[in-house]
Amino acid sequence: MAVETDVLDELRRLRTRIPRLTGSLAATVDGLVLAHDVPDTEPEGLAALTAAALGVAYRMTDAASRGDFRELLVRGSAGYVATYAAGTTAVLTLLAEDRVNVGRLHLEGRRSGARIADLLATRVGPGTGRHADRPAPEEHLATVAPATDRPIGTLPVRTPQRPTHQPRPQTGS
Repeated sequence: MAVETDVLDELRRLRTRIPRLTGSLAATVDGLVLAHDVPDTEPEGLAALTAAALGVAYRMTDAASRGDFRELLVRGSAGYVATYAAGTTAVLTLLAEDRVNVGRLHLEGRRSGARIADLLATRVGPGTGRHADRPAPEEHLATVAPATDRPIGTLPVRTPQRPTHQPRPQTGS
């Protein structure tokens, strides 16, 4: 059974545990959809917006010295959008009606985020998609190096540099 199927099963179980839940999405921190149960919503767009909000949330928790990102809650006039960490590489986003029990939403969202993190950790494959259901060989895990030194979720900071040449003076008319 592929990891996407396992994650989708977890998302569907959330519907039974949280009354007034209208949708759920599991995605990578980069905004790629892993599994979704979001009727009437474009999952790719929601995953991309989640990744953007996640970047801001990571920066905010870091700037305020509040530790690692755990969750983000946004309330609109028609309901809630809640995002929970699912390990270091994925997130769980839940959509709920305005009358949802927010405490229950947090409780079940945190539990499901942990379950999804476990599913992803035990089913790491040499690739994604069709290879995600294969356990990674131990020697492959030992040789994989992180692509960058910065932690997941932090944005690169660009510092302005001096030009290598002097700009030519403009001749006016």
